[in-house]
Amino acid sequence: MEYDNTNTGAIFINNKKTTDKHPDRSGSLNVEGKDYWIKGWINTNKDGEPYLKVSVSPKEQDAPAKPQARKAIPMDDDGSIPF
Repeated sequence: MEYDNTNTGAIFINNKKTTDKHPDRSGSLNVEGKDYWIKGWINTNKDGEPYLKVSVSPKEQDAPAKPQARKAIPMDDDGSIPF
């Protein structure tokens, strides 16, 4: 029997962090059968207590639309637009 990973996830220390903007933790998460990336940053609140700020994004994001090719404007032999 295969293990059901629905509604579970794991987050690990990010050993590849090179700037403060990179997450301190990263991993994956499944919610109701959909897979997500999860990232976490360790912060401190105003009382000095640490907390983990998280960001979640879908693993399968819609591909961005390809830009439309521009159509060439027909020009007269002298380079002017014939309108």
